[in-house]
Amino acid sequence: MDSTLIKAEGLVKTYGRKPVVNGLSLDIQEGEVLAIIGPNGAGKSTTLDLLLGLRRPDAGSVTYWTSDPARHIGLQLQSTPFFPGFTALENMRMFAAFYGLRLTSDELMGHLRRCGLEEHAKTDALRLSGGQQKRLAIAMTLTHEPKLLFLDEPTAALDPRARREIRDLIRSLSASGTSIVFTSHDMEEVHKLASRIVFIHNGRIAASGSPQDLLDRYKTETLEELYISLTASG
Repeated sequence: MDSTLIKAEGLVKTYGRKPVVNGLSLDIQEGEVLAIIGPNGAGKSTTLDLLLGLRRPDAGSVTYWTSDPARHIGLQLQSTPFFPGFTALENMRMFAAFYGLRLTSDELMGHLRRCGLEEHAKTDALRLSGGQQKRLAIAMTLTHEPKLLFLDEPTAALDPRARREIRDLIRSLSASGTSIVFTSHDMEEVHKLASRIVFIHNGRIAASGSPQDLLDRYKTETLEELYISLTASG
């Protein structure tokens, strides 16, 4: 049985005369935690936009496992615009409505509980800590029970405790059957969370494999050393 959720082949995206994504092919498999990493300007964000259908490729194709991917994919952005003056629970309810869902308070509370926010359900979302807001953003993406979840730098700018909480949440979601794609500049985090890594540089895939496979293949001790090595040519 094919376990491929998304298959991208020969993706090309050009802005002006510069190819930002240049013949890139990759797949996303059911059950994996996939880290897509690379330096700023490498084409990483554009690749994610193409995979999510937010932009159309100039060439190449993206194939989904379902005819209605938007119904089965969740997306947590680096910055989530919460509704001012609304509690965490009310923000959850509003977000669910975007998917045409009328979830009960118990159902919404279940998602908050899953993300460790049950005690903050009635707190103004804008008064939550940075880590709590990240967890609320993830909880909001879970309201339609996505099979595949995209997380854009989920621990960026968080303190060590909040980073650990988000990492634990990602592990919990993965263990419960949610397939996850995330981006991060924290190579220690990538090593701890990812079952597979795709390294993008200059619009192409420079390396791909499990963390240990990559360390063995390139004979480096850490992913940070590998990162520096793969980007040495600029």
